[in-house]
Amino acid sequence: MFQTLRNAWKIEDLRKKMLYTLLILLIVRIGCAIPVPFLDASRLGEMLESSNNMLGYLNLLTGGAFAQATLFALGVSPYITSSIVIQLLTVAIPSLERLAKEGPEGQKKIKRITRYTTIGLAILQAYAYYTLLRSSQIRAIKYTSGAAAWITGIAIVLAFSAGAMLVVWLGERIDEKGIGNGISLILFAGIVARMPVVVSRMITYWKLGEFYKVYYFLVPLVILLFLAMIAFIVLMNAAERRIPVQYAKKIVGRKQYGGQSSYLPIKVNMSGVLPIIFASTFLAIPSTIAGFTDPQAQGGFTRFINAVFSPNSVWYAIIYFILIILFNYFYIAIQYNPIEMANNVRKNNGAIPGIRPGKPTSDFISKVISKTTLVGALMLAVIAILPIILGAVANMNISMGGTSIIILVGVALDTARSLESQMMMRHYKGFLE
Repeated sequence: MFQTLRNAWKIEDLRKKMLYTLLILLIVRIGCAIPVPFLDASRLGEMLESSNNMLGYLNLLTGGAFAQATLFALGVSPYITSSIVIQLLTVAIPSLERLAKEGPEGQKKIKRITRYTTIGLAILQAYAYYTLLRSSQIRAIKYTSGAAAWITGIAIVLAFSAGAMLVVWLGERIDEKGIGNGISLILFAGIVARMPVVVSRMITYWKLGEFYKVYYFLVPLVILLFLAMIAFIVLMNAAERRIPVQYAKKIVGRKQYGGQSSYLPIKVNMSGVLPIIFASTFLAIPSTIAGFTDPQAQGGFTRFINAVFSPNSVWYAIIYFILIILFNYFYIAIQYNPIEMANNVRKNNGAIPGIRPGKPTSDFISKVISKTTLVGALMLAVIAILPIILGAVANMNISMGGTSIIILVGVALDTARSLESQMMMRHYKGFLE
């Protein structure tokens, strides 16, 4: 990957695109440091130290901007949520499904619908964030009564909403004039911004080794484990199950078409990080609701919720593992249609050796997808719960989960592939030489 970056830097056009991308990411990080007026969010960081709720998860994705209540506190979370919602509705609503199949024009309309949905979700999340900041536990709003409270509330909600939409706009600028996927790179930059916290925490644990010798063993073990997880994720992203396809010969005039062998690639990790995001969000809801209750008035049920949905809980790891597998199957079921894939093979005069066209082909593809999905789901689940198990056993707060690692590695690989394709286009000399 570093060799790819070095070669891309030598090409003037690509160098400009890379510098433009870095400039946009720098603007995003500056926006993550601009405070929103009428707020004192110094007490919010204490509540977000625990990563067992949705707030800690959002804080991780925004690179700490959520805990500081800055302009870009919401980050790209409204856009991600709206994209997932529209993607799911595309399967359920026939009109959206027709738009998705209309080509570039249909995709533009769906993108416009996603943007409008993002605006609504940004306002909703901004209001929820404002409600949290003015709650009895935080009390970060300077004015809580009278006309000043109304003006303050409107200004804060508008600032958070505008910041979220500005981040989406900056991501689209990377898509148009930069390198890679803008939203993914902004997520990447936010997670990288948290790396100094992780390094500082590892150094602290290493220093504790003077009093507890076990940390001299645990800290190198954690580092080696994370390096092994990165290598495993790279291998998982490249793994695929290839279904052989034989195309029939067709003679037109004096020319022969077809007659070649190809394959239908089924990736092991077809769903990416989405099942982990779904599972994390689902598990974060109970503890987030419990976090809004008064600590003095918390009953037995609230304490039970906090205990079960704590990241250090065995039940949390078990439920998390199961949900990742279920959401992985759910996402694959709505994204991939074996009947449509079998029809496409038949339309191109192709057939899978040993399998009859039609329903037997679709059943075979469905069986292959089911097995591959199970393998990919198990891989994702193991990567997701491994840091949780390690933190619970070693009694260490690592501040870096499997979701973050998958996003970092996935975005880095996608960006490298994008650079390689750009270089291939610029070095292609055509058929005349």
